[in-house]
Amino acid sequence: MPNVVIADASCLIILSKIGELDLLHLLYSQVYITPEIEIEFGEVLPDWILIEIVQDQKYQKLLEKKLDVGEASAIALAAEKVDSLMILDDLKARKIAKEFDMVFTGTLGVISKAKEQSYRSEIKPIIQKILQTNFRISQEVVNALLSRYGEK
Repeated sequence: MPNVVIADASCLIILSKIGELDLLHLLYSQVYITPEIEIEFGEVLPDWILIEIVQDQKYQKLLEKKLDVGEASAIALAAEKVDSLMILDDLKARKIAKEFDMVFTGTLGVISKAKEQSYRSEIKPIIQKILQTNFRISQEVVNALLSRYGEK
């Protein structure tokens, strides 16, 4: 398990919208965010979500030239932490994280891990709730994920 888990706002927002924010707590105990991500999330945070300020503001500002402030702050914070895992859904942010050999997953990866660790017996109901929001996910990805766990 990673030493530090850093979530971007999109993961927090979608899991909160569908009533599954607790998955992050079950899987990782503590999750770190930045003040910028807290603002994007816009809800009262549970006590297991910790806020940390990025020390290297110049690096964050450089990342902000390519990404929104929340994703830039998540990547900048991950660069400062040893053995970190980021939860990123934005494709551009994931590409940049990959360029820097950073470890990341997405909201669907969190849901998969919850299934694998038996925190949820089925993922289909969770995915159905996600599909009723504005979260973009292709039918191909949905089908592959459900097939992976023998759900249709």
